[in-house]
Amino acid sequence: MTPGLAVATAAVFVWLGMVLAISFLEAPLKFRAPSVTLPIGLGIGRLVFRALNLAETVLALTAVIAVAVEPPGSAALVSGAVVLATLAVQLVLVRPRLTRRSDRVLAGEDVPRSRSHYVYIGLEAVKTVGLVTTGVLLLMS
Repeated sequence: MTPGLAVATAAVFVWLGMVLAISFLEAPLKFRAPSVTLPIGLGIGRLVFRALNLAETVLALTAVIAVAVEPPGSAALVSGAVVLATLAVQLVLVRPRLTRRSDRVLAGEDVPRSRSHYVYIGLEAVKTVGLVTTGVLLLMS
């Protein structure tokens, strides 16, 4: 494996680990902790997901630069593009809606459940499958 592909592979698998740990472990569990109210959980979640999204962006840029230097096969590029597109949709379209809703909840408004939350979870699942696929394809390059 070339150094560029090794860096891309490492970035993808670190990214995968962060998504699994935060989105599928920390996020659902924090609301089950004793004394964590909805406003506290939302406040924590906003901070955690802002940090996760920043880390995802850095890891995505690292992977993109690495594969630009040493391109893998086309399957890895397509899979990686799906992951990048999924992240872009989350950051540009879904996160702002979730932020507006959580702003309203934190302001004390009675707000119905948001379908955007389910869209975000679905996109996390797509991104997870894409990261696994991309990582494996990079390993095989």
